[in-house]
Amino acid sequence: MKIGLSTYSLLNALKSGEMTVLDAIQWIADNGGEHMEIVPYGFTLVDNPELADAVRNKAAEVGIALSNYSMPANFVQPDDEAFEAEMARVKEHVDLVHRLGMKHMRHDVTAFTIPKEQMTIAWFEENLHLMVKGSQIIADYAAQYGITTTIENHGFSAQASDRVQRVLHAVNRPNFKTTLDIGNFMCVDENPVIGVIKNLPYASLVHYKDFYFRPFDEPPGGGNWFRTSHDNYLRGAIVGHGEIPIRKITKLIKQSGYDGYITVEFEGMEECKEASRIAMDNLRTLWQEA
Repeated sequence: MKIGLSTYSLLNALKSGEMTVLDAIQWIADNGGEHMEIVPYGFTLVDNPELADAVRNKAAEVGIALSNYSMPANFVQPDDEAFEAEMARVKEHVDLVHRLGMKHMRHDVTAFTIPKEQMTIAWFEENLHLMVKGSQIIADYAAQYGITTTIENHGFSAQASDRVQRVLHAVNRPNFKTTLDIGNFMCVDENPVIGVIKNLPYASLVHYKDFYFRPFDEPPGGGNWFRTSHDNYLRGAIVGHGEIPIRKITKLIKQSGYDGYITVEFEGMEECKEASRIAMDNLRTLWQEA
């Protein structure tokens, strides 16, 4: 098991110019991270081969792995032309993952920001064929490089554990698995312990995050809160500080025999570098105690 950090955790520093992605690699290594997950927000690599090569070389220089590449994608397009354009776009990112020397990527299957009517099971079932077709095309394309592609429980439509499994089984590709996020089940009001139990057997990578929770009828006031699919309130927390039963989940993951990459994600209100360091330290302690 190797603990690392997503560049998304350092987004505020990346967006402000305080840190570049190359600085992020050095910072993660200096603060005990064993790998880095690339989320291309605050920087891009697909249109910058020189920077992509620099990222690959910098990671090798400081001795950390590039574990996963996570990108937005939307396979539910209005017509064939738009669908094919999205396939071409995602394939460019697969080529980038190969250039980076990586073997694992996560793509969405629907847009992240969607209206309420697209969160329903009816809409999901109506558009499942496009999610499956797109995932099959990308998995087959990635197979030539030995890359595993994954769906995460992410994005409100294909986020609950049963819906993730629905896509997984329908795609039916040996190199198509799930990036298991222990916290994201809460975004669709699913018990995260149950979600982890159900989808852990299909996981090729694990995300750790934490949330503060308030019910829909108890507005928390100011701060970076967002609403779940049923209008409860969530706010990002440092791993171990929030309300996810992380000790129980960590025991489940460890007892399962999982020994791959675990990526810390931080999206709370605290200063991102300090919060990310504390989160990685907390996760290391939790794993040792499990």
